Amino acid sequence: MTFIQNVPIKDGEYTKTIYAMIKEQRYNEAILMLTNVLETNQPSRAGLSLLAYCYFYTQDFINAADCYEKLTHIMPEEAEYKLYYAQSLYQACLYEEAMKVTSQIDDPAFQGKITKLKAAIKYGEEDLAGAKSLVDSSPEDDPDTEINHGCLLYKEGRYEDALQKFSTALQVLGYNPQLSYNVALCYYRLKEYAPALKHISDIIERGIREHPELSVGMTTEGIEVRSVGNTLTLHDTALIEAFNLRAAIEYQLKNFESAREALTDMPPRSEEELDAVTLHNQALMNMETKPTEGFEKLQFLLQQNPFPPETFGNLLLLYCKYEYYDLAADVLAENAHLTYKYLTPYLYNFLDALITQQTSPEEAYRKFDEIASKHTETLRKLTKQVQEARQNHDDESVKRAVGEYEDALERYIPVLMAQAKIYWDMENYAQVEKIFRKSVEFCNENDIWKLNVAHVLFMQENKFKEATGFYEPIVKKHYENILNVSAIVLANLCVSYIMTSQNEEAEELMRKIEKEEEQLAYDDPDKKVFHLCIVNLVIGVVKRNYEFGISRVIKSLEPYNKKLGTDTWFYAKRCFLSLIENQAKHMMAIRDSVFQECVQFLEHCEAYGKDVKTVIEQPLEETHLHEGKNTATYEARLLKALLLKLQMY
Repeated sequence: MTFIQNVPIKDGEYTKTIYAMIKEQRYNEAILMLTNVLETNQPSRAGLSLLAYCYFYTQDFINAADCYEKLTHIMPEEAEYKLYYAQSLYQACLYEEAMKVTSQIDDPAFQGKITKLKAAIKYGEEDLAGAKSLVDSSPEDDPDTEINHGCLLYKEGRYEDALQKFSTALQVLGYNPQLSYNVALCYYRLKEYAPALKHISDIIERGIREHPELSVGMTTEGIEVRSVGNTLTLHDTALIEAFNLRAAIEYQLKNFESAREALTDMPPRSEEELDAVTLHNQALMNMETKPTEGFEKLQFLLQQNPFPPETFGNLLLLYCKYEYYDLAADVLAENAHLTYKYLTPYLYNFLDALITQQTSPEEAYRKFDEIASKHTETLRKLTKQVQEARQNHDDESVKRAVGEYEDALERYIPVLMAQAKIYWDMENYAQVEKIFRKSVEFCNENDIWKLNVAHVLFMQENKFKEATGFYEPIVKKHYENILNVSAIVLANLCVSYIMTSQNEEAEELMRKIEKEEEQLAYDDPDKKVFHLCIVNLVIGVVKRNYEFGISRVIKSLEPYNKKLGTDTWFYAKRCFLSLIENQAKHMMAIRDSVFQECVQFLEHCEAYGKDVKTVIEQPLEETHLHEGKNTATYEARLLKALLLKLQMY
């Protein structure tokens, strides 16, 4: 809430050097000099006042509070110092202590500021009724009153009403970065991303123009710059908040690279200077590439007070995603007091079912089924509301009902997929198909649902035509940027074409992939691309014509320095393992020339596979694979040894 104003320097004389440092915003140097002076001399009012100001300006509120506390003892009659002391405690989230100090200030000249500060403290403590009572007692002509009402409405989840308050204040006061950010945040909550991004762009453009010293975008461009620190100037520009919100929007839109770029574009700070929201977003958005670091950051944040509300739920969900169910259960048990505050009943029940699945799949299925039943009931009600709103030609009601329906569907899909995964892990694909068929009423337009239906039809090996019907729309949707489609989806569609005698369609799709890979290789010669390689490998494996399959595998991985990777080696070795198994059982025989090709291929993999991991280890594993054994080189040698052994018999 926008209650607190910047703390001015108290009157009093001090050395010109200190004043010059403060004027030039060299606050850390001023702090160092002032600390040295005060350690060797009797603490003075002027020295402590300047030191407190520097600490407050660098947002080191604990040390600022310590200085102002000393000043209240030196000058007990100065109510202003008590106010600054209370403000520093509030900014440090020490709400109870801040409230005690405010009760000691009885100077009528400060009553307006004290009321605002008390309201801010109540807001921080999430005592919304107490905060509202204090805001209501503030003068109506004070612009802060309108803003504070907006903050309260936002906290209550009334984003449209809050947006109206902030927009009105913005018109009255003129441009203000913090207010503009509040407007953008409301649009974000309403899922109106275009206007949110417009306000974010305004904040960033003004920040760059008015404060070039904040080095916006330098880190993304690879330019090394020193930390700009956590100054009030940085805070007043709302740049950190704007970049975090831009990252969140890009993440929601699944533009993950843009989301990560938004975080590196923000003014540079050292890791220990990062705020909690930035740390949380860094952890979340870099989880695929730096999972260990991500878990460490989320675990660290959970020990802080306060921490972003999403931290608790996201940490639990990520533990479950990486199948650390025991860790998720431990975190839930150790932080039972956080459960009701930070987890919705839906999320708690979902996590509970996921964790139960590890010890009792039957019980987990029952729990998922209960959650799914509630969701289907809700979805039917919302479908009816959408239909009624359309019949009444009420566009606003239609928009609201459709939004609620999409939110409900977004919660239903993970439950459905978790429920289906129980039978998928048992390789009972027919049962998985039944589960998906029950949900067709709501999910037939959902891409995640369609993709998983395609996979389960494909795995049954007698429904390739039906699988094609689900894979095709997904691929055609991204046909102009076909490398954005998962390689296994393209591979499965090609196999489905071949298995249903649609060879021309398969060849056309493969030509399209090859053309895009060639263009990408021209634009970025160092980038490895595996799509066509994996398509060829999967075709080679599935056809089970070993001589055809082996020749396809060998051709697919040429040149080895560009095509041999963890994923491609996974499919290649499956083909060879299947070949070895069938030979060992005397179910087939291969020509000597093919045998020699296999040995030569494995020798090439041995030469180029030293840096190719065969297993990407989970980030929090306590026991690790031997470094020398977790390579394509090691496994290629093993396969070659098995082949040579078979030849002897």
